[in-house]
Amino acid sequence: MRRLILSALAVVAVSACDRLAPPEPGREGSGSTEAAPAAFDYTATGDLSGYYLPVADVRAGQWTLSHVFVGQASEFAAWKAGRRSGTFAPVMLQFEDRSSPLVQTEIGESHTGQLRVLPTRFTVTDDRIRFEGKSAELGAVSFDGRLDQGALATARRNLGDDGAVVTGTLRAGGQTASGVRLRWWMGD
Repeated sequence: MRRLILSALAVVAVSACDRLAPPEPGREGSGSTEAAPAAFDYTATGDLSGYYLPVADVRAGQWTLSHVFVGQASEFAAWKAGRRSGTFAPVMLQFEDRSSPLVQTEIGESHTGQLRVLPTRFTVTDDRIRFEGKSAELGAVSFDGRLDQGALATARRNLGDDGAVVTGTLRAGGQTASGVRLRWWMGD
């Protein structure tokens, strides 16, 4: 009988060692009623689509921020539904390699070395653009910007304007640029 009890205790002890660590608070299965934040959250009620271009150079090593792209509501819905591409997202950042050759494009000169960073997480609201992504060249990339709806409305009426509509912080290539100012352009 004693041997049977010791064997049962040994089985219980071994099975306890194989259990997974408990889930983090706020994660599924943790028993918490607080939901984990969505990786891709879009709650803007107005049209924020367009290209957000730096008012002044924003650099991370040899790379310069070219623009922050924000798509239309339908592109956010498709992304959230899982219809994704390896080259396009409803929010993405594009950089240019300042050491690469220049070429003439339909909108002026541009460097041939381009880097597009797709999101691993984003939140877009009427007054905020938050982005997180990764690239082999820059490592972790994030942008957190506050959107000025009044300035955006003026820029849209004028089909683009030199005034800043977003002010935020960019982290890329192990560097942080605060006070990044972006103007709006609707694109081609």
